[in-house]
Amino acid sequence: TNAHVVAGETDTQVQVDGVGPGHDARTLVFDPDNDIAVLRVSGLGLRPLSIAAKPVSGTATAILGYPLDGAFDAEPGRLGQTETVDTQDAYGQGHVLRTITALRGKVRPGNSGGPMVDGRGQVDATVFAALTGTPRAGGFAVPDKLVRAAVARAERQTATVPTGHCAN
Repeated sequence: TNAHVVAGETDTQVQVDGVGPGHDARTLVFDPDNDIAVLRVSGLGLRPLSIAAKPVSGTATAILGYPLDGAFDAEPGRLGQTETVDTQDAYGQGHVLRTITALRGKVRPGNSGGPMVDGRGQVDATVFAALTGTPRAGGFAVPDKLVRAAVARAERQTATVPTGHCAN
């Protein structure tokens, strides 16, 4: 997920399919500069989605999430260019030099931390923001290279890490 999604939380829970009882989630990686958080949920009994090895700009995807605190939603999307930019961190503070991937497709509040999944069911990027002030539907995502590195760090991590202060 994104760091801004769990920032300041001490009792994060995950629901299967967005319904039912919550499962306790431990934060193993919290990276506000790249807006990445990796959670471990014991006893969930589900396989994680695989991460694409080398996603290509132009790849058709589905933008998955629970926008506007509603039901599960899948919207068509397209992976854009990945570039390094001078921008802000998960708290809206900058200057942070970070790598981001542009995307086309409908991104709404609640899509943050959700995957962009390609036709093979692999995650190509992780959504973190929508375009604003333009009629064009799109946004930005954390590229898989950064997500893969964060997951590798989490696999070596045993202790829960703090999630900083609330991002709002």
